[in-house]
Amino acid sequence: MAPETHPHLQPPPSWSAIPQDLAVLVLRLLPAYVDRACFAAVCPQWRAAARLPLPPPLPLLALPNGTFYSPPYTKPFRFPGCGFAGYQSVCGNWLVFPRDDGCFLVDPFSRATVTLPALSCVRLRPPNAVAERTDSDKAVDVTWMHIRGSNNLHISKLIVCSPNLVAAFVGFRDTTQILMCQPGALSWSVRAYDRCKTFEDMAFYQGKLYAIADNENLLVVNISEDHKTGDPQVSKIGTVIKGDPWYSVLYEDDDTTPMKKLYLVESCGALLMVRRAIWCRVTGESGSKLVAGQSVFEVFKADFEHSRWDKVTTVGDDQVLFLGRCSRAVSVSQYDFPGDKILFLDDDELDDYDYEDENSCVSTYHLRFHCVTCVTSGYPGIYWKRGGDMHLAAWLFPQDR
Repeated sequence: MAPETHPHLQPPPSWSAIPQDLAVLVLRLLPAYVDRACFAAVCPQWRAAARLPLPPPLPLLALPNGTFYSPPYTKPFRFPGCGFAGYQSVCGNWLVFPRDDGCFLVDPFSRATVTLPALSCVRLRPPNAVAERTDSDKAVDVTWMHIRGSNNLHISKLIVCSPNLVAAFVGFRDTTQILMCQPGALSWSVRAYDRCKTFEDMAFYQGKLYAIADNENLLVVNISEDHKTGDPQVSKIGTVIKGDPWYSVLYEDDDTTPMKKLYLVESCGALLMVRRAIWCRVTGESGSKLVAGQSVFEVFKADFEHSRWDKVTTVGDDQVLFLGRCSRAVSVSQYDFPGDKILFLDDDELDDYDYEDENSCVSTYHLRFHCVTCVTSGYPGIYWKRGGDMHLAAWLFPQDR
C-alpha cells in the first residue's frame, strides 16, 4: 500500500522558484546597490533576474580612503577583498589610479581593470614640437610644452568615451590640456601648441566630445586617427556656444563674493550646463581670506541650432542631478524619491576658499524653491571630515557595469 500523503506536510516552495518577472518587479523597487547585490547572491535564478534591464540604482558615494556609502543606508562599507583607497578621479563606474608606471581604471563592482599610459608618456602633435622661447617681458600663451615637465601633473577629469577612446584633462592647478588615448596604449596624444585653458568639465554627448571652459564657452573636440599608429588624436577644437565669462565681483555692501564652478550633464536627451555660485565671505587683512557659504545653482540647456545657452527652471520631477567630479542625471520616480533637485558635494580639488565647518556632507539644492538643505531624503546622516583629500568624495554609478 502506498504511504498516505498530507498536503500540509509538503515542503514549502523554494524562494528560487519565484517567477523571473516577479523577481524583476522586486528589484525595480530597490534603490540601493547593496540590496540588489544581496538579492543577486541568493541563487542563480535571482542572479539571472538581476542581469536583466533595470532602472539604475542610486549612485554610491565614494571616499578616497576606500569606504563607500550606498543610500539610503548611512553605514559605510568596503568592497570585500580589495583596497580602493587613493583614487584621484572617477568616471562612471571606474575609479582612476595614476601611478608612475601607468594609470589604472578599476571597477569595484566587477573587479575589471583597464590600463592607461603614464602621464610621462605623451606623444606630441606635431612630433617635432619644442618649447617656445620668448623675452621675459613678452606674454605668451601657456601650452603643453610649458607645463609638461611639472612634477605636479594630475588628471582632473577623465571620460571613457568608448572602448577605443579615453579623454582626460591633464595639468596642474587650474591649467590643463586635453589628452587622449586608447585603453592599453603606450602613450597619450596631445596637441603641443594648443593654449592650455581653465577647463571646467567635459562630456561625451551624442557621439561627440564636448568641453566647457571657465568663460562658459562650449567647445567641440574633433578627433581623428593617427595614420601611422591608428591612435586617436585631437584634430581641432572649435567653439559651438560662446558663453558669458561671469567674472567674480566683490560686493562691498556685505563683503561677499561668488566663486564659480561649471558642470556638464546630459539629461533627457539634452546637454545641460550647471552654473554653481559659491558665495564666499571676505575676511582677513585686506580681504585676503574667503570663507565658503551657500551655493546657488542655475541650469542652462545647450541650443545648438542658435549657438546659445537657454536658461531652464526645472530638470523634471523625475530627475535628480548628481554633481561632482563625475556628474549624471538619474531618474528617481520609481523609488518614491522626489526629483527636480541637485545633489552636490564639496568636491573642489584646489579650493580658493576655506570652510567654517570641519565636516562635509551631501547637500541638496531645490530648484523649485532655490534653497539648499544639508540633510536629504536619500542621504541623511552621511558626513565626513574635511582635510587632506578626504573632502574629495565622488559619485560612483553602478549602472555602467
